[in-house]
Amino acid sequence: MNSKASKLPATDINASGFIGVFDSGIGGLSVLQALRAEMPQERFVYWADSGYAPYGERSDAFVIERSHFITQELLSQGPVKAIVVACNTATAVAIEALRARYPQLPFIGVEPALKPALAQTQTLRVGVMGTHGTLRSQRFEKLRQSVLTDGAPKSCEFVMQACKGLALAIEQQTEKAIDDTQALTALCAHHVQSMGTFGTASGQIDTLVLGCTHYVFVQDILRKLVGPNVNIISTGDAVAKQAQRLMAKSFGSMPVKDSQGNVQLWTTGSLHALHAAASRWLDLSADHCHQVITSSTVSAVSTSTRTSD
Repeated sequence: MNSKASKLPATDINASGFIGVFDSGIGGLSVLQALRAEMPQERFVYWADSGYAPYGERSDAFVIERSHFITQELLSQGPVKAIVVACNTATAVAIEALRARYPQLPFIGVEPALKPALAQTQTLRVGVMGTHGTLRSQRFEKLRQSVLTDGAPKSCEFVMQACKGLALAIEQQTEKAIDDTQALTALCAHHVQSMGTFGTASGQIDTLVLGCTHYVFVQDILRKLVGPNVNIISTGDAVAKQAQRLMAKSFGSMPVKDSQGNVQLWTTGSLHALHAAASRWLDLSADHCHQVITSSTVSAVSTSTRTSD
């Protein structure tokens, strides 16, 4: 698998370094949003690998290769303080390989918030929405088993739903000029209904974990589907607080200053989609958005390695 050829946008990253953030697409912008709120003084470079999305429907080898490639590209831009893997699938599949190859570089991953969900559930039935890649991974299974054996009631149950097509649908919706959510609503409804009945009565699912960073952007739709009394839990804020603690420990506290201009957004996919997402969710202008040009060879690899599930 070859991911050599790329032309990166010019950067204005200075010697003080930056925090790299990457995801298979625009979903990780929900994590970046939390990171910027927690650390407005930091500089960020966000890589949306939309040209190769969704990771959740790719092979493990493909996700690991892309994660290594993106890390190398970020490192080529100057001092990197840390890299946030703002993708549940990449965290589940690739973060240990990244830590092994770059032991000097802190990596912060995102994982489905199973433990916080157990702290909130009253019915002891927790729904978990994620990609196939996340939910079938050894890392997720270890997390699930660890949570269940760490003092959880024996009757506690995680109801997993692999949401095929949802992350891609969210990516594609971003490019549309008209905010028509009918197709997204239908897809969300399918996955929610497949999990069972939501509510606060005995036997019902009263807590829903969003196990993919993309899903935060359909949280309003999910709220209407599961009802007002169901807990919906994502991971962005927790990841941002973890990153802030790491930065304070490694580099000391820094004064808060105006964050304008301290973030760059790169994409291997549609620049228009990145513009739309940046404006809609981060209130950032098109000046912050750039496209990474990759070779046709890499694109061909992307197409040929798509899995069939």
